[in-house]
Amino acid sequence: MKKLTLDDVKNLHEYELIRDDWRREVIAVKERRRVLLGPKMSLVFENRLTVLNQVQEMCRIERLARPEAVQAELDVYNELLPGPGEVAATLFIEIPGEGDIRPELDRLVGLGRKGHLKMTVGGRAVPAVFLEGQEADDKISAVQYVRFPVGQGEDVRKAVETGPVSVVVDHPAYGASAVLGPETREELARDLLPG
Repeated sequence: MKKLTLDDVKNLHEYELIRDDWRREVIAVKERRRVLLGPKMSLVFENRLTVLNQVQEMCRIERLARPEAVQAELDVYNELLPGPGEVAATLFIEIPGEGDIRPELDRLVGLGRKGHLKMTVGGRAVPAVFLEGQEADDKISAVQYVRFPVGQGEDVRKAVETGPVSVVVDHPAYGASAVLGPETREELARDLLPG
């Protein structure tokens, strides 16, 4: 997937003028790209629009206008975009109740290792690759960035588009699975197009 550049980012004034309509569009796209994994986890598959939205919002919040500051944000967020033959997602560990957060997260240590999260495409299990630095031996972040290297080629893209495709969490402290619906599969199949 093509990385975002400064030309993709609207300046603060332009963004403010379109922000309400823009956010409605992004929310609709994210809804098609969101997968619930039981009561405590969800995935949002990222693409150029979802990542650009994060950049635009960070620039807005931090009032970033200088090109080098915006480029620094782009450098960080471009890491969330999938590479060739990959789909990428943000994994949210959703724990209600502030007092429960740390103990619940502590039970999930190791989620990023040993294939505890995988996607099944065309009958083939693809373990998630977690972005480094989100988990230590004794703690884990509630937000994880993952990639699924499903492979390249029209046959893989078609397998994603036509399904079945599922995502499975198989961790000693938590298990869940979800079958991706047609809208989500269409979105991911577009992500796998070359270019």
